[in-house]
Amino acid sequence: MKYEIIDLNAWERGKLFCYFTEKLRNVMSMTADIDVTPLLSFVRANGMKFYPAMMWAVSKAVNARAEFRYGRDSRGNLIRWDAVSPYYADFHKEDGNFVKLSTEYTEDFFSFHARFLADREKYKDFRAFDFTPPPNTFDVSCLPWVKYKSFDIHVFDGGTYLAPVITWGKFETENGRSVLPLSMNLHHAVADGWHLSRFFADVQEAIGAFSAL
Repeated sequence: MKYEIIDLNAWERGKLFCYFTEKLRNVMSMTADIDVTPLLSFVRANGMKFYPAMMWAVSKAVNARAEFRYGRDSRGNLIRWDAVSPYYADFHKEDGNFVKLSTEYTEDFFSFHARFLADREKYKDFRAFDFTPPPNTFDVSCLPWVKYKSFDIHVFDGGTYLAPVITWGKFETENGRSVLPLSMNLHHAVADGWHLSRFFADVQEAIGAFSAL
């Protein structure tokens, strides 16, 4: 878990960061429809799971941009992680509860998918927050029961939580394509709307690459 400590005086976003953490704390939220047809076709053809596949595409997009990898170290210093991993909800249909888990991100999709399955099996009897994640994570959840128009979830921690909070909903077929709503919530201190918008384009690009596999 490597990271760089950020010098606010030298950082080009230093003044904006201070403004949005000290004077006007706020979180940006955006939802966009994502075409998951290539990803869905790939996992079905290869007997794989859609949830970790979508999680990998999201993680790839998050790790591609520095704006999505900020956090704080144990001393409260602003830091930028070299890499971050998803901290996600694994739902258990049998009792209607979930466990929050983290699977280490790797750029190799097949390795990540295998790690996800191993982690889910290892912690299958855990519930809620029995698992303690590493510090270099971002939050992921899924609402596969509804195709929503927008979704907001805010972390009420005094405005210090900097990692992305990502959620997606149910995919439905529209004009022969499978489309789902994808949402990201992100602290304005580390990013602007332009950075937020790039996330969705990066996710779509990662999913589109499955057409060539």
